[in-house]
Amino acid sequence: MSRVVITGMGAVTPVGNDTATFLKNIFAGKIGFDKISKFDASETGITVAAEVKDFDPKLRVGKKAAKRMDLFSQYAVDSAIAAVEQAGINSENTDDYDMGVIYGSGIGGLTTIQEQVTKMNSKGPQRVSPLFVPTSIVNMAAGNIALRFKAKNICTAIVTACSSGTNAIGEAYRQIKDGRAKVMLTGGSEASVNEIGIAGFAALTALSKEEDPYRASLPFDEDRSGFVMGEGGATLVLESLEHAKERGARILGEVVGYGSTCDAFHMTSPDPTGEGAARAMQQAISEAGVTPEDIGYINAHGTATHANDSGEAKAINRVFGVDSSVKVSSTKSMTGHLLGAAGAVEAVITVAALEQGELPANVGLKKQDPECHVNVVTENAESAPDLEYAISNSLGFGGHNAVLAFRKWSE
Repeated sequence: MSRVVITGMGAVTPVGNDTATFLKNIFAGKIGFDKISKFDASETGITVAAEVKDFDPKLRVGKKAAKRMDLFSQYAVDSAIAAVEQAGINSENTDDYDMGVIYGSGIGGLTTIQEQVTKMNSKGPQRVSPLFVPTSIVNMAAGNIALRFKAKNICTAIVTACSSGTNAIGEAYRQIKDGRAKVMLTGGSEASVNEIGIAGFAALTALSKEEDPYRASLPFDEDRSGFVMGEGGATLVLESLEHAKERGARILGEVVGYGSTCDAFHMTSPDPTGEGAARAMQQAISEAGVTPEDIGYINAHGTATHANDSGEAKAINRVFGVDSSVKVSSTKSMTGHLLGAAGAVEAVITVAALEQGELPANVGLKKQDPECHVNVVTENAESAPDLEYAISNSLGFGGHNAVLAFRKWSE
């Protein structure tokens, strides 16, 4: 069994298009919400989203390559390039056959699907782009990353709704831990801030209708009214400790546990008792070889929907106890909900929290819901110098629960 370390991280998010900017803004408590600008959203009843700002795929992805990708793949490849650059992975220190890709997305090329269906209905089926299928299918984030870096080990896609990014990282971790690969590029991406994406989630009454960006995403707050749609992507480079040491890599953190369960309760609603999510947390903590008392921070799924936040709080109470001191925050209070990319973006935040000894705040919380009895982080960059272990939760439609356990790097 190999130890699995993190040597590179890249992110394209509503609060920054590179990892350094993103993390600086997260720990400063900056929100990424504003009025939807990508289309006229007035008929959807939704005003606010967390859009990626000023993204230029030409800078990393390249103009020609970007034309052959949906936006979700552009976010994936852009963040992967940044992560690989930070890790220092290249053909001289890593064999193509030792490097694989496992990547998540909840929906895939929704922008392309919307555009091409509209074109078919207005101009006829002969006008549908020949690139429609290879740009819209969910596996193409993984496929494009593998093409870019000549990764010839496993290359697969994970689709577990809002758990996709976390499941992808967990499965990549297992590939290295079990000795099937030495390096894995993993994470998640999503680009669903478009008319069909907003309209679809609005029809489910899942989205906040709040017009004030500062009151739109309120995880664990009594006045929470739904989630804010976000977009973006994040990639982590995972390596076996032996491979990382051999090439003298700087290690950012360690993945030490992974849990994955199903509620088998309802298509969209989580089990209100939190039983399934609790089991996933217990699995991750157990694999890490620690106890709940050793976990200092939980990056919660925390979507700001009534059902999720109360159910997740109950799950945390099941594992850690009702009066536990473990600190909890949902960074969706700043990024919005990136669906299949959420777990990847939140993994980057959790690794950084351990490395920096700081906790990101649950921004906007004014009146904590009594049904959400958890110890919420309310101050930006709350100091946590003794933080050694943290977990990140992702809970998705279909009853998917995924949890990653991370450790601050030390020999």
